[in-house]
Amino acid sequence: MLSANDPTTAIVMAGRREGSIDPLAAAAGLADKCLVPVAGRPMIDHVIAALGDTPTIGRIIVSINDPALLDAVPAARALIDAGRLVAVRARHNLVDSLFAAIEGQAFPVLVTTADNVLLTPGAIATIGAAGMAAGETSVAVAFTRRASVLAAHPDGQRRFYRFRDDSYSNCNAYWIGSPAALAVAEVFRSGGQFAKHPIRIFRALGFYNLIAFRFGLGTIDGAFGRFSRRFGFPIRPVILDDGAVAIDVDNARTLGVAEAIFATRTGGAGMASTPVQPADRESRQAGL
Repeated sequence: MLSANDPTTAIVMAGRREGSIDPLAAAAGLADKCLVPVAGRPMIDHVIAALGDTPTIGRIIVSINDPALLDAVPAARALIDAGRLVAVRARHNLVDSLFAAIEGQAFPVLVTTADNVLLTPGAIATIGAAGMAAGETSVAVAFTRRASVLAAHPDGQRRFYRFRDDSYSNCNAYWIGSPAALAVAEVFRSGGQFAKHPIRIFRALGFYNLIAFRFGLGTIDGAFGRFSRRFGFPIRPVILDDGAVAIDVDNARTLGVAEAIFATRTGGAGMASTPVQPADRESRQAGL
């Protein structure tokens, strides 16, 4: 049985598809997106530093194509030397990479991504507390409200999940209480951008949940209640106050947004100069 004193294992998904190069990485002259500079540091450095500064996080596992790349990441290097961080070579797809990273690790686990650069220790602690409260066999999924995202930056997100009570954005952070709850990860086996592919929702969640999801029927709590019944264990939304956590770095526009937010957090010290590009029309809605 879980207790409040149990440390959480953090999993950072930093892999890439073999043979593909992300446009941001290509623009920076790099093979891996996770090393693209954001506010003067590799993007994954921000994520690892936030996890390392969170008291409830124990071990940190990074799923990455080439573990040697972490030698160029200061926060990773320090945590490796301290015995808190290890790298696991990514597999050919997202789910197999996740399972390889989790294998042999202690639960609960918190899963996030290398581009979730605005993640903070406070947000991590909130997600973990909500997961612990939901119970050992549960999953907690982090969201933030549309108003919170726009308050963080007016161009931070362009698409949201609409529900009757409000509109929300996914924060790419998932708390998983036990190995049994890993069944929810199979939703992602066919790839990312889950919400843009109705057949994936149909197969994973059923016809009614597909219709409710696509047309914003009911509340977010009601939707997750149905997901819980479908999977057979509790799946809970965690609503974060900090809308910046929903802004991951996917393209030139969100890179500029993230750097603008870092400038407000640091007073502009040590910032790289990457402009926000409103003309960039790419907008990705994070998968559930």
